[in-house]
Amino acid sequence: MNRFLSDYAMPLVLVLLCAFFSLSTITEQMPTGPTAARQLAERIGNDQRLLIVASARDEDFLAALQSELDERGVEYDAVIGGPREAAVKLRTLSDSESPLDLIAISGSATDWLVFADLERDYPGVGTPVLMSPQAYRWPVFLNRANLLNIGSQISIIAIMAIGMTMVIVTAGIDLSVGSLIAFSAVVCTLFIQEIGGGTSASTLMMLAGVMLAIVSCGLVGAFSGAMATLFRVPPFIVTLAMMLVASGSASLLSGGKSVFQIPDSFTWLGRETTFFGLPNSVTLMLILYAIAHVVMTRTVLGRYLYAVGGNPEAARLSGVPVKRVVLFAYVMSGLLAGVGGVVMASQLKSGSPTYGSMYELYVIAAVVVGGTSLSGGEGKILGTLTGAFIIAVIQNGMNLWKIESFTQKVVLGGVILLAVLLDTLKHRRR
Repeated sequence: MNRFLSDYAMPLVLVLLCAFFSLSTITEQMPTGPTAARQLAERIGNDQRLLIVASARDEDFLAALQSELDERGVEYDAVIGGPREAAVKLRTLSDSESPLDLIAISGSATDWLVFADLERDYPGVGTPVLMSPQAYRWPVFLNRANLLNIGSQISIIAIMAIGMTMVIVTAGIDLSVGSLIAFSAVVCTLFIQEIGGGTSASTLMMLAGVMLAIVSCGLVGAFSGAMATLFRVPPFIVTLAMMLVASGSASLLSGGKSVFQIPDSFTWLGRETTFFGLPNSVTLMLILYAIAHVVMTRTVLGRYLYAVGGNPEAARLSGVPVKRVVLFAYVMSGLLAGVGGVVMASQLKSGSPTYGSMYELYVIAAVVVGGTSLSGGEGKILGTLTGAFIIAVIQNGMNLWKIESFTQKVVLGGVILLAVLLDTLKHRRR
């Protein structure tokens, strides 16, 4: 039982959290898009005189319903927009004495006052039946859009947490990763704007900006690792200093302003979907975790990381190149922070020195909640991924409950404290 809880406690917590937020967010919802269109099409007769009313954000609903009705040869009028456009259309039909049997309404248009008293306001259309998609009860948490939103929001933190896991496994810490997000985003977008051609930059120039940003952050990580290994400066102090250096450098490079003159195609990584409907940032996150899992569990380098964190002196006497292993961990932390900055720049289509504020705490929280010990020598990459999703699910659930951000910080702080406390008690018991 102890081994089972040790291996599967965090995944079990994640499942329970998902179940809890699913049950607590069950509400009456209205189908949208093609699903709503198919539902209405089944209830519309071929010989009915019909008007379709769709709000401006329901274009996919209108297109799907029109396609269904065109296949059956049903005649209809359609209007898309807001209440004003619907009122103009109804007035036109009323003035021309064109009675209607049915008005099919998209879900977001059901509460428009224009339909409050059709017989009095538009006598020429008769007494049409108002038809809208039938509501159903379903957890808001489990909506596809919400789940994809959780994945997109946590992808940056989860990617950076891979490098942080390696650093903490070696009994180190890296406080600079949050500022490296801003540094990476500014370097990447500034290169594209000033050298790559701005909004007309080619794919090759955008890739060059991405690589420059990631490598620059890797060099920062290498400096931190070198200071910690060669000069034995405490990692906390080194990375704290580099946090300030990276943040200040981002502000100096950008002049304290956002950099936004970049092509629309730059958002491919942060906003677009390619495989299985998953955001590209989530796909990248999963690929990186698969690689990191293999490295940490199936390679000599992975064993060296655990050995250094468990007992660096014993590892050194066993022939492990301790300094190079620690240096590798900090370089990877810097490189992956650079990747996180590029993803954020792609999501927001800009670079700014304000990006990444407090992210180092969220990254460390994901690693610690995932079961990696701050004492070093213990932790799993997949546990870190689970920890990242636990934090994302808690934040998303509190957002769905409309809990203010201040309270969310208190809750997150409590989660981190509890995770560290459990780790401390486990080591004392041993």
